[in-house]
Formats: sequence, structure tokens, C-alpha cells
Amino acid sequence: MQRSEINGRSTYSLDNAGPEAPSRFQALTATFDAETIRHLEDLGVGAGWRCLEVGGGSGSIATWLASRIAPSGQLLVTDIDPRFLESLNLPNTEVRRHNIVTDPLPEAAFDLVHARLVLTHIPEREAVLRRMAASLKPGGWLLDEEIDISISPDPASFPGEVRSKTFEAMLRVMAQRGVDHQFGRRLFGELRDLGLHNVASEGKASVWTATTPGTSILRANFEQLRDDMLRGGFVTEQEFERDLAQMDDSSFRMPSPIVWSAWGQRP
Repeated sequence: MQRSEINGRSTYSLDNAGPEAPSRFQALTATFDAETIRHLEDLGVGAGWRCLEVGGGSGSIATWLASRIAPSGQLLVTDIDPRFLESLNLPNTEVRRHNIVTDPLPEAAFDLVHARLVLTHIPEREAVLRRMAASLKPGGWLLDEEIDISISPDPASFPGEVRSKTFEAMLRVMAQRGVDHQFGRRLFGELRDLGLHNVASEGKASVWTATTPGTSILRANFEQLRDDMLRGGFVTEQEFERDLAQMDDSSFRMPSPIVWSAWGQRP
């Protein structure tokens, strides 16, 4: 594995420096990797492909890609804070500290460009998506996967669902930082507008309970943004502690966000 650096500092609401990051990454892997891998397999990723993974996070998908494209493929994994990627030992792989908004990408270079739950956090998301598409070789595939919080808990219609004030507070804090919680729903149109061919999209949602990794993601997010939610007056200390404890209750349930996976091919 080769490592290189381009200057970049994290502006994410949920950056990798937080102590909650390891538990979040573990839960993200358990919740979303199987669907991501299914889409990558459907696109035909295989030996010899040159791939770019934007926002590599813990490296779980990078690890799968490196194995899949071996022995002759090449993988570039970027992250604005690659601390969890630096311990990986993957063949034909470069890890690069990289700000996807400001740092250059090679053009017409990749058979696959993939990102998951990255552009939602970036106010310049449309411009970043254009840059990702421009880095595709002719015939190369772009696969992006993003959140859509169009479904919210509705205890009045679905008794037993939990509408957490802390969840609403978290969304408000993240929105103040430029997070777009419905970007996933627009991905299909965005890829078509870029002129990509064979564009398609698929969404997945589930019910999160006290026993699911999704609830672990929620808990890590709550804990990392706790001080900001309290300072903003969006939730009280008592409400926060109540909502955190509620997620341990066997009766807890809420609909997850939808994760939209959208893909398209450069003509």
C-alpha cells in the first residue's frame, strides 16, 4: 500500500477525530456493506479495474475492492482524515489524505468511482459529483449512496414508533452545517443531468430497534453532537439522557432513513 497526502481538514459534522468514530464505523459496516457490495458486484467490478473510493472511512469497502480487482487492478482510497485507513495493508492500493472539494482528481482515469454517505455532508455536493463523474474513463461507472430522511417516526399512525426530540435536534445541528438529508432522493436526477447513461437508483429502509446496528449509528451520532445540541437549545440535558436510554429499551423502534444507491455510466 502506498500513502500520499494533500492538505485537507475535516469540516464534517461527524468527523473521524471523534471518540465515537470507531463504534460508528463498525455499525455502518454491519448496516450498509452488504448492499454496497451487491451493487458493486452487479456493476461487474473485477480483476484489472482501476477504482476510486471517496471517503474511505474505516476501509471496509476498500478492503473488498482491493481483493476484487486483484491482482492487476489499482485502487485509490481518499479521505479528508485517513487515520482509520493507514493501518490497512492492501495490495495495489494508495491511501491519500484528500479534500474532495478542493484537491485535484485525475480526469478520465477510473473504471469505478464510489462514495457512500459522503456528499450528504458537503455543501458543494453537486460540484463534487461533477468532479467524480469527470474522473471516470469512458464506460466507467459512478456509484453514490446517500441518505434521505423523508420517513420520520409517526407514533400517531404507527403506535410504538418513537419520535425522539434528540433525533430532531441532531438534524437541526447538522442542517446548520450544510448537511442535506434528502440528497439521496435527488441522486437519480443528478446523475442523469450529468449526462451519464444507464442511470438507475434503488432505496432501502428498515426498522431500527435496540438490537440493530442502526441504533448504534444513531447513538454514536447523538453522543458526538451532544454538546452542539445542548448549546443550541435544541434539546435539554434531561431530554437527551431520556432519549439515549430509550434506545436500550426492547420496545424501541423507529423507521431508518432511506439510503439511496444510484449509479450511471460515462458514455
